[in-house]
Amino acid sequence: MLECRDADGAPIRPYRFYFYSHEPNEPPHIHVDRDNLSAKFWLNPVQLAGNFGFRAHELREIQSLVVDSRQQLLEAWNEFFGIVGA
Repeated sequence: MLECRDADGAPIRPYRFYFYSHEPNEPPHIHVDRDNLSAKFWLNPVQLAGNFGFRAHELREIQSLVVDSRQQLLEAWNEFFGIVGA
């Protein structure tokens, strides 16, 4: 699980951001959960890949968080999957 933080350094709640270790052959992406809801966003460019229960207004909010954290998420993806020089 990743600890995404806002501009003030506070954790972004109530969302959980994470990668699955069995998806290294897919383009960079992030999974985001809250309670029993889940979404997947591609990171380059940021785009919704799948939604499982979030309402449209909350997806827009999450996408904005992903856009704001994109560089951090890409760096974490590359580190997680051992990608050098990306």
